Amino acid sequence: MSLSKSLFPSLRASALAAVACCTLTSQSAHAIDIDAGDYTALPEGTNVVALYGQHAQRNSLYARGDQVNGNYGLDSNIGVLRIIHFTKIAGYIVDPQILLPFGELKAKGDVAPVLSKGSGVADAIFAATVWTLNDPVNRRYLGITPFVYAPIGNYDRNKALNLGENRWKYALQVGYIHGIGEKFTVDLAADVTVYGKNNRANAAGQTLEQNQSYQLQAFLRYDLRPGIDLRAGLSRGYSGSNQLDGVSQANTGNRVDKFQLGTAAFITPTTQVMALWGKDLTVSNGFKENSRINVRLLQLF
Repeated sequence: MSLSKSLFPSLRASALAAVACCTLTSQSAHAIDIDAGDYTALPEGTNVVALYGQHAQRNSLYARGDQVNGNYGLDSNIGVLRIIHFTKIAGYIVDPQILLPFGELKAKGDVAPVLSKGSGVADAIFAATVWTLNDPVNRRYLGITPFVYAPIGNYDRNKALNLGENRWKYALQVGYIHGIGEKFTVDLAADVTVYGKNNRANAAGQTLEQNQSYQLQAFLRYDLRPGIDLRAGLSRGYSGSNQLDGVSQANTGNRVDKFQLGTAAFITPTTQVMALWGKDLTVSNGFKENSRINVRLLQLF
C-alpha cells in the first residue's frame, strides 16, 4: 500500500462526519455477500442449518479514495444463524429461509470517543431463492433471490454504532453456477439493494435516506477431491450515498473491492465446515478492512 496523502483539516472533519453517518446504518449496509456454492439447488425436502462467524479488523479510514492521517480503527465480531428449507412450487425448487445476525462493533483509536461501540442483534433477513435453471449433472444453476430486512435489531439513535438499522431494506440478487470440466466451478452473483427511510437517524431526530447499492461477486473453486475444495473470490460493491433531511452528505457513497480465499470440506456426508480469509483491496470512503476471517458450520437434514 502506498503512503497516505496529507489531507486538509476540513477533509479530515468531513471524513469523520461521513463515517459517523455511515455507521448509523451498520457496516454491512451495502453488501449481500455470498459463499461459493450458495446457489446450488438441493433436493426438495432438504433442510439446512448454518452458523456463521466473522471477525474483521479495520485499521485505516479513507475519504475520496485517500487515506486519512490518524489512528482510526473498527473491529467487528458478527455471527449469523441461517435456517433454510428446500421445497418445490409450480415445478421450481424454492428455498424459503431466515437469517438472524448478532454480534458487536467496537471503534478504536482516535475515533473511539466518537463512535464508541454497539452490540446485540441485527435486523432479521427473510429470503427465498427460485431456481430457473437446475442442472446438477452439468453443475449449472441459476437462481433469483429477493431479500427483505425487517428492522427488529438493536438500535439507539443516540449511538453511532448500531447492529440494527431502524429501516426496511429490500434487495434482489441473481446467482449463477457453472461447472468447468471435472475440477473447476465458477460462481457469479449480482445484486441491488434499495433502502427505506430511518426517521430516527440521530439524536436530532433527522431522517436518513440512502441511494441504491450494487454488488458484483465472482468465485473460482477447485475440487481437491469429492467434498473438499479450494476457493478464491473477488467482489466490487457500490454503496449509495446518504441524505439527512434531504441534504446530501459528502463522502458517504463508497466503492469497495474485496478479495478472499479459503476452503470448504464435508467432514461427514451431511456436515460441512468452511474457512475463508479476506481483506479489502480498495475503499473510496469509510473504513478499510485489513483482515477478515469467516467460518461456517453447515448441517444438512
